[in-house]
Amino acid sequence: MEKLTSIHNQHVKNWKKLQTKKYRRQTGMYLLDGWHLVNEAVQSGVQILQLIGTSEQLAAHPDLNSLTDEVYEVTEEVMQHITDTVTPQGIAAVVPLPDAHKVPDMESLHGGWLFLDRVQDPGNVGTMVRTADAAGFAGVVVSHRSADIFSPKVIRSMQGSQFHLKLYEGDLAKWIEDFKTVNAPIYGTQLNPQAKSFRDAEPGKTFALIMGNEGQGMSDQLLSQTTANLYIPMRGQAESLNVAVSAGILMFQLNKNL
Repeated sequence: MEKLTSIHNQHVKNWKKLQTKKYRRQTGMYLLDGWHLVNEAVQSGVQILQLIGTSEQLAAHPDLNSLTDEVYEVTEEVMQHITDTVTPQGIAAVVPLPDAHKVPDMESLHGGWLFLDRVQDPGNVGTMVRTADAAGFAGVVVSHRSADIFSPKVIRSMQGSQFHLKLYEGDLAKWIEDFKTVNAPIYGTQLNPQAKSFRDAEPGKTFALIMGNEGQGMSDQLLSQTTANLYIPMRGQAESLNVAVSAGILMFQLNKNL
């Protein structure tokens, strides 16, 4: 075990840089902050590359030392420096960054999939991934202009759901066409009564649902590629729903046959 007390230590500088997308991709690693995420990673069989903790937390959980050969005892100041939270819990771990750009074999895809078109708020992205997990979806694909799915804010919002389903980043227009090759319906979302009521959709066992940008909705190109575009009838006076709330309603409705 190595003890680190300075924020100028090279290890500490590297952990701090994991808050950036560029360094995460460069190193193929990202940081988990807090007990819940570390435990989720361990229970999911994810390799712990480095374990970082305060003396108090490491002493209270000596079994953690067996998770990796690289265990670092740090001060609360160092922990505060490397994490993106106001009150860190005193434990963090560095884990491998999944290859989110690898395109899977379409024939192997099944279940419900959530596509995110330029959803930029990290909290919304993380919440929708977590909801997709709760709704029994198989995976999530985010467009290149959406919030990075492995940024600290998205990681906190996902609450470990990244370990329970497949996550990809890519060109949604290409993903839609690939889904069509296996006859999987693609449902867009549109704030338009001329669209199809979500209650009338019968997707079957494999399908995709697209949620659009918080302010602009889905792009016209993607709307033109879908099998059908859905809307949620509202009885009240609100003009619209938060995109994550809408996604939750639609995912639980569409997965009723999964």
